[in-house]
Amino acid sequence: MAFAKLPPLSPLPLPENTVEVGQAVKKGWVVYEVKPGDTLAGIAARYGVDPRHIMWSSNLQSDRLQMGQRLLIPLVAVEDRPPRVPPGVEVYRVRPGDTLQGVASRYGISVLDLVSANPSLESLDRLVAGSVLYIPRKAKGLVVSLTEGQTLVDLAARFGLSPVAVARANGVKDPLDLKPGDLVLLPGIQAKTTYQRLLAKQEAERQARLEAERRRQEELRRLAEERRRQQALAQQRARQVQAQAQNRPQVRRVSYQEGGMRWPLAGGFRITTYFGQRGAFQRYHTGIDLAASYGTPIVAAKAGQVEVAGWSAVGYGFHVVLDHGGGVETLYAHMSRIAVRAGQWVEAGEVIGYVGSTGWSTGPHLHFEVRVGGVARNPLAYLP
Repeated sequence: MAFAKLPPLSPLPLPENTVEVGQAVKKGWVVYEVKPGDTLAGIAARYGVDPRHIMWSSNLQSDRLQMGQRLLIPLVAVEDRPPRVPPGVEVYRVRPGDTLQGVASRYGISVLDLVSANPSLESLDRLVAGSVLYIPRKAKGLVVSLTEGQTLVDLAARFGLSPVAVARANGVKDPLDLKPGDLVLLPGIQAKTTYQRLLAKQEAERQARLEAERRRQEELRRLAEERRRQQALAQQRARQVQAQAQNRPQVRRVSYQEGGMRWPLAGGFRITTYFGQRGAFQRYHTGIDLAASYGTPIVAAKAGQVEVAGWSAVGYGFHVVLDHGGGVETLYAHMSRIAVRAGQWVEAGEVIGYVGSTGWSTGPHLHFEVRVGGVARNPLAYLP
């Protein structure tokens, strides 16, 4: 097994009882590929390491694993003894559902005391099941891991403490008995900076959750309001259709015979576009176009009832649709002005509007359609 030596922590300023502590040095790693059913806690237990150390080595952001994922499992040399834990510090294995506040309350200590004993914590809210927490049961203070080449005397000097007091708090008679990786309790030192950073992170995450929930609620309100608006419009349209049906006079049905229509323009005109396919890149033409002077009167091609008289959103502009009975309708489009209203009865030859160029039009003309059963037919088959 190859062992990698990491550089020691950079020197910290002499204390104001406030420190930031880095993670423990790793001595070597095993590359492990995640298999179906593996969990971080299970892999850690199998290799006898803290799950957090696997997360640090493998640069994991959470304890969720994916099949085939490669993990770096930190190991110490076989001949090394387990890291020494100071007397009065209890090793606690995190259980599912544990919280930092809950563990602190259970042992009658403050969250700051718990953070000081575990300064490598990354969150006040999330604990990884199976990971280890150090619980100070007697003296409270900062718990750090002794790095390569560091001694208890060095640590005491860095934090302005008496080496004798540090040795006594850790139950150490000979400071040289401590080895790299052993835990040392620095009595009276609190990781206030780490705690404040975790509090700030906790608040930022809380605000982010609140903002996400606020946006979600706003979107739900917007969708609900849109549904209400659409329902109101549908109800309004239904009422309008019902009112029109009630106010519409009795339709006089007339018999229909082919050729029983007259030309819909009262003045001179010429056919500019015929019924049918216009070309490879143009849509099918559903009527005939009759070019005429602007304002030329448009007359009903056959007696019938005005079914539509108004503006079209699909290109007809001002237009009129007449219902001649028997499923026969005629349409007159691109008018400059409409002379009838919906529901009105008109006779053949009666003026219903005037030639214009409204809607999708390039010049004054009448677009005339004949529909039978809703299907466009060639108007020339029904004109004299």
